[in-house]
Amino acid sequence: MWFTLSQWSAAMREAKAATSPGASPEPELGPPPQIAPIFPRALSAQGSLETLARSATMNANGEAAKAVPELLSPQNARLLLDSTEAFLFDCDGVIWKGDKLIDGVSETLDLLRSKGKKLVFVTNNSSKSRRQYAEKFNSLGIAVSEDEIFSSSFAAAMFLKVNDFPQEKKVYVIGGEGILEELQLAGFTGLGGPEDGKKTVELKSNCFFEHDENVGAVVVGIDPYINYYKLQYGTLCIRENPGCLFIATNLDAVGHMTDLQEWPGAGCMVGAISSSTEKKPMVVGKPSTFMMDFLLQKYHINTSKMCMVGDRLDTDILFGQNAGCKTLLVLSGVTTQAILQDPSNKIQPDYYTSKLSDFLRIL
Repeated sequence: MWFTLSQWSAAMREAKAATSPGASPEPELGPPPQIAPIFPRALSAQGSLETLARSATMNANGEAAKAVPELLSPQNARLLLDSTEAFLFDCDGVIWKGDKLIDGVSETLDLLRSKGKKLVFVTNNSSKSRRQYAEKFNSLGIAVSEDEIFSSSFAAAMFLKVNDFPQEKKVYVIGGEGILEELQLAGFTGLGGPEDGKKTVELKSNCFFEHDENVGAVVVGIDPYINYYKLQYGTLCIRENPGCLFIATNLDAVGHMTDLQEWPGAGCMVGAISSSTEKKPMVVGKPSTFMMDFLLQKYHINTSKMCMVGDRLDTDILFGQNAGCKTLLVLSGVTTQAILQDPSNKIQPDYYTSKLSDFLRIL
């Protein structure tokens, strides 16, 4: 059954209203003062990843926990499978690299489905909408519905929706078509995107850069067509439009935009705007558990019965840990075994393996 954004928004409001007035609220992490997020766990960039990592690896006595990840084996793989109802997958570096499917992924997903497991795909890559991601899966021979996909482009639209962002206000996008499409589906007017990648500026005497004063939010995601025009437009909106929100889809430093190498991630674009505005964004993608609230409402599965599978420690694995999920790191993407085992690494998954299809070999 398709679970619409408006239905989820209503469910979230009911859940919030039902919260016991005597309960101690979770501390907020510094959202913009103009907006009161329903989800206090949405990550402000002011709460550093290092702080989150330290909190995820502390024991009850406040001492550093000596968590040692287990290499996936026939024994613990069966235990993981038996204790998990839903597997959450990152996409880049786990399912594919660029447009190339990683070997054995399709067969592994079929195996998990045959055992009755729910599969959900949670990606920080905001370049596509849920519809576009479903098309990509299908083009690679994997049947996945839009309903099983949760992208940071969708999360950005959700954040505005559940926080009653005025529909008469506009949203400037430094990013791809995916964000613009999700904003439109949520009932918002988006500006910018790939179209502004063609625009240039002339830095000459008496030059005055015009921007839309009705822009109430700037959303920044991965943008292969970033340019000075977009940087100036986003900067002016945040600095000069009263109450304008600054939202980041994620802070990933790099990503597998192609199958052969890593490329600069959305964190580079977000960093540029953060520097020029001297403001920190609200981050709606992993490791913020903002998307997890949606998953819990949709599937009604305890997070202890979920397993987050990803290739990044500081986003995927930390996302799972923050939500209370089991975690499986695959070494087919950004993280190498050397990085995992480096003494300076504070984020340790429950399990690790070379690639997702290892399930086929050891089960």
